[in-house]
Amino acid sequence: MYTMEKLKQNVKDYQLNISKTHTQYEQDSYSNYQNYLYKRALYGLNSLTEEELATMCSKKKQRIINVYKRAQVVLNTLKQKATINYSNFLFKTLFPNSPITQFLLSDTEIDEKFRNTLTFKDLNISKEQIITIFMLEGILPKNFLSLEVPQNQLPRLKNEHKA
Repeated sequence: MYTMEKLKQNVKDYQLNISKTHTQYEQDSYSNYQNYLYKRALYGLNSLTEEELATMCSKKKQRIINVYKRAQVVLNTLKQKATINYSNFLFKTLFPNSPITQFLLSDTEIDEKFRNTLTFKDLNISKEQIITIFMLEGILPKNFLSLEVPQNQLPRLKNEHKA
């Protein structure tokens, strides 16, 4: 058993060390540029700062909007598929012999007009899954996982970096 002295000492130690503790946040393995591209596809122009928007030409803004719209369609389809899988699993588990279960299992059609508002967390969809689907759909570049710096900052000519 704890004695009162031991308890007081533990409280004192905790209070002395509280300023030394720190919170460590989960970090992903993606570079700043990869996260920039991911967020730009996921959030569109809302992911950019006012300064970036002010200096960006209208054609680039329109390209970002187009990619964002395509990404939203892909994400909505992904969310609907996940919702269908969860509901099918639920009905198969709880009501395996019910006629409605057979009907629901046979209907796996996606409604493109329906907007699924469930969160990624609710549907257990990870950032890695979204990135994979974005790469498959051409929303993110195929070489996304190997990108470290923006492509337009890489030397284009052999002698360009010598200047």
